[in-house]
Amino acid sequence: EVLSHIHEEARAGIIDEMPAEQIVAAAGEMDVEDLVEVLEELPEDITSTIIDELEQDYLQRLEMVQSFDEGTVGRLMSHDVVSVRSDVNLGVVFRWLRRHSSLPIQTDALMVVDDDGRYQGKLDVSTLLTSQDDVMVADIMRPDVDMVQGNASEHDLLAMFERRDLISVAVVNEAYELIGRIGVDDVLNLMRDEAERTLLKTAGLDEEEDLFAAALPSAKRRGLWLGINLVTVFMAAWVIGQFEEVLDKFVALAVLMPVVASMGGIAGSQTLTLMIRGMALDQIAKSNVRWLMIKEVSVGALNGIVWSVVVSVVAYLWFSDLGIAIIIGVALILNLLAASVSGITIPLVLKRVGVDPALSGAVVLTTVTDIIGFMSFLGLASLFLL
Repeated sequence: EVLSHIHEEARAGIIDEMPAEQIVAAAGEMDVEDLVEVLEELPEDITSTIIDELEQDYLQRLEMVQSFDEGTVGRLMSHDVVSVRSDVNLGVVFRWLRRHSSLPIQTDALMVVDDDGRYQGKLDVSTLLTSQDDVMVADIMRPDVDMVQGNASEHDLLAMFERRDLISVAVVNEAYELIGRIGVDDVLNLMRDEAERTLLKTAGLDEEEDLFAAALPSAKRRGLWLGINLVTVFMAAWVIGQFEEVLDKFVALAVLMPVVASMGGIAGSQTLTLMIRGMALDQIAKSNVRWLMIKEVSVGALNGIVWSVVVSVVAYLWFSDLGIAIIIGVALILNLLAASVSGITIPLVLKRVGVDPALSGAVVLTTVTDIIGFMSFLGLASLFLL
């Protein structure tokens, strides 16, 4: 159980230290969906030994799960499902249930199938417990509800549970045969994993990153984005270098310069985060992008006006220079407006060209707000102070 819940790199390190016999024994205790992940990391000889030790029924379920692509419902589903036929009465169902020591976790309903195993609907446990023994399952079941194809994406599954407030859903194949079940506990685990992936991406890390992974592979993964960030920093530094003359004459500009860039970066990241979340939840469409743009620009303008007054007052009290105070206020408004527009457009453009906005959006946004912030502040200073 421990092997199936730790990150891949840490798991690979543990497996390398385990005797083959111990690995085989541990694999025999795993659920099918967990064993699939572990088998992908084992040497072929150990994998063959494990498969040879499996019972035929377990092996068939394993092969079925392996037939589905990574990131699909078929890889996530549980095979621990209770099904009953639609042509029997509840007395038969009760007698059959009493033979089981327990029901699967989060069992809100029994899955109903026909003689060929094709999914027919659900029999709610509450309905089952309040109906007479002679009532037929077909008469009280909910037909063809809460069903998802095994090759559907995990994203579609999350949207389905969110939209319909489900506790469980039947998983079927292309012939509509019942092959498994997804419970709300599985979906909660998936949501946690998605949130973790999104959090890591915002820092330029991938989902394979593990706090306890070896130093060399971690350094390689993180180094790429450090290099990209270095390029963007040099771009911002080049912009600053174009205003050497005004910076030499007015030291206060160098002191206040980070204020404009930092405020723009924070404002843009707020909009960017909301956009990425909206895109992940399928809330962003062509029909509402224009409204979102107007709304975020309005937010940027309002915040820009309010905080430009605050910053201008502080700058004047600090340096006793009205010109610099006015310039930093105007530059702050311009950068907050640019940050709002960038927070909307950058994730849309990145998605259009096939780049994950959660992974690279923050780097691009920071570059844009830094460059615009420095250009607006130092450019205005060059125009009016020199």
